[in-house]
Amino acid sequence: MLFDTRIFLHKLCNKPSIYQIDYFQKGAALKTTIQTFAVIIVTVMLIVSCGYRNPYVYSGPDKTIYATSWNNRTNELTLDSKIYQSLIKWFQKSGSLKISKEKEAADYILAGEIISIDLPSLTFGSSNSTSEVKIKLKVRYIMKDLKSGKILIEQPSEVWTEEYTVESDASASKDNENEALDTIIDELAQKIYQDALTKFSAQ
Repeated sequence: MLFDTRIFLHKLCNKPSIYQIDYFQKGAALKTTIQTFAVIIVTVMLIVSCGYRNPYVYSGPDKTIYATSWNNRTNELTLDSKIYQSLIKWFQKSGSLKISKEKEAADYILAGEIISIDLPSLTFGSSNSTSEVKIKLKVRYIMKDLKSGKILIEQPSEVWTEEYTVESDASASKDNENEALDTIIDELAQKIYQDALTKFSAQ
């Protein structure tokens, strides 16, 4: 077959150079970045337009809640104090809500009782292996409007459980127990806080 110089030159002249390929690749990458950025902007606009609300923040009218120390019917003497501090921590997440120890200036009252706590034995098993046990905390609480007497939240009996590990080291087992109890207290306070936000937002 004869070598056709004209065909060779035509192919050579019409073949994209390395610089052209690099240019097209960078252009495609830039186009993809712009499209991604546009999608993010549209998504944010849709969320805002749909009235997205942070479930952990209340931005309505200011409200003051008189939180009493919970009646503690257990032998865990600091349990009521821990629950009170956890409630304060959660309610402080919203600038419009204030926890007060003064009933006179409050709009609502939040009261509760620690009914019982079940702490399993921390004795290590004879098989020399760790075991999972459950701590159980039973409480009741109520929140109501001090002016109208209307009840916003009422739980006559609520049981919270959390697993933890009993180990050969008694100190480590006690730490696990304390951590499990702290988890229950935090989740309890969070639930009360979010239930209150739901009620306040519906008013």
